[in-house]
Amino acid sequence: MNFLVIGLSYKTAPVELRERLSFTSGDPGAVLRAITALPGVTEGMILSTCNRVEVYAASQDPAVGSIRLQRFLAEHHQLDVAQLKPYLYIHSGRDAIRHLFRVASSLDSMILGEPQVLGQLKEAYNQAESSCTAGPVFNRLLPRAFAAAKRVRNETAIAQHAVSVSYAAVELARKIFGDLAGKTVMIVGAGKMCELAARHLTGQHIAEVLVTNRTLSRAQDLAKKFGGRPVPFPEFPLFLHQADIVLTSTAAGGVLLTRAQLEQIIRQRKNRPMFLIDIAVPRNIDPEANNIDNVYLYDIDDLNGVIETNLRERRKAAKKAEEIIDQEIIRFYGWLRSLEATPMIVALRQQTEAIRSQETAKTLGGLQHLTAADRRAIEALTRSIVNKMLHPPITALKRIGDDITGEIYLEAVRRLFDLKSDSQQTKPDPLDEGVDSTQDITS
Repeated sequence: MNFLVIGLSYKTAPVELRERLSFTSGDPGAVLRAITALPGVTEGMILSTCNRVEVYAASQDPAVGSIRLQRFLAEHHQLDVAQLKPYLYIHSGRDAIRHLFRVASSLDSMILGEPQVLGQLKEAYNQAESSCTAGPVFNRLLPRAFAAAKRVRNETAIAQHAVSVSYAAVELARKIFGDLAGKTVMIVGAGKMCELAARHLTGQHIAEVLVTNRTLSRAQDLAKKFGGRPVPFPEFPLFLHQADIVLTSTAAGGVLLTRAQLEQIIRQRKNRPMFLIDIAVPRNIDPEANNIDNVYLYDIDDLNGVIETNLRERRKAAKKAEEIIDQEIIRFYGWLRSLEATPMIVALRQQTEAIRSQETAKTLGGLQHLTAADRRAIEALTRSIVNKMLHPPITALKRIGDDITGEIYLEAVRRLFDLKSDSQQTKPDPLDEGVDSTQDITS
């Protein structure tokens, strides 16, 4: 059984096409069952997000399964396959497994290290389970992908550096104040960046949020979101001395806060630190304010510089994350190879024992004059010969690893001894004590 992924992402397709191929509406269970109803496709799962649409499948024939899944994707969304094909990527076997592990670990995300995709992948797997389209392949592979993602998050710094403007602002605030609990935040303007930053800040147990905007109703709506207090726009400078953190993002087209105003405000605050984040372009705060003691002013370029530095750190962490993915793939394939090797060893022993027993019986049938002791000696002799001849190939099978040598050994033994397909055997799972698996995947 082979693992297969067909999809497109922000790397390969424009947003218009990703939107058109989205599976976020309709009955997901019906779609999944339609996928597994395709000839040769035994398991199916769909990951549909704003940045990617991917179909994961277990297929007996990946080449045929790929063609059928491409056709399904096109027909389901009323497209021609020829229109769709240039934007698709198709992976099978080891490449598909690596892709899954990288997606789960957010190494394939637009924002490296973002955590949302893991949750989305878990939801996709849960949907496949509830729709009865996840089987032995997915039930082994998806938990391994989640385990790999957990290792990446725990063992690297890939998620420890802010790479969005809104979260970079919060990270800087924490560096200045340490604990943000009990601080007061003022939002000047109702821009998306300010709202996102405020949303992050409210998760830090701040004391109060003050919101002002030229349109008072907008300020009231935003204040309601954060359990805050609206402030009339003409009067907001009168409240600034209360704010430890100020976020500005208005379309005023000029300076709203001058150096002189902020010097007076910091005196009112008795020189308690004040953190100003000016995300507006043109800027809302006089850059000279940065020369005031205990005033920390950052504009959009400063935040972008922080983000670029943090991205470099995440890219460094990604190198270690790739090593973890390699280790997890080796572990998974070690399990996979053992599934093939164990029943093959059993089949080899059974086949050779049947031949030995049959041929020995024939010979002993013509030697009626032998004593019971002589017969037992011949039986022991033939068993010893067979065991000694089987020892090297069985030892090699037990030691096979993840590389191509292991695959060569398996195929060589299968052909040389004309063994039946190992898929007919029951295979123990060495990673789960006491659990048997009856199906496997090969690359």
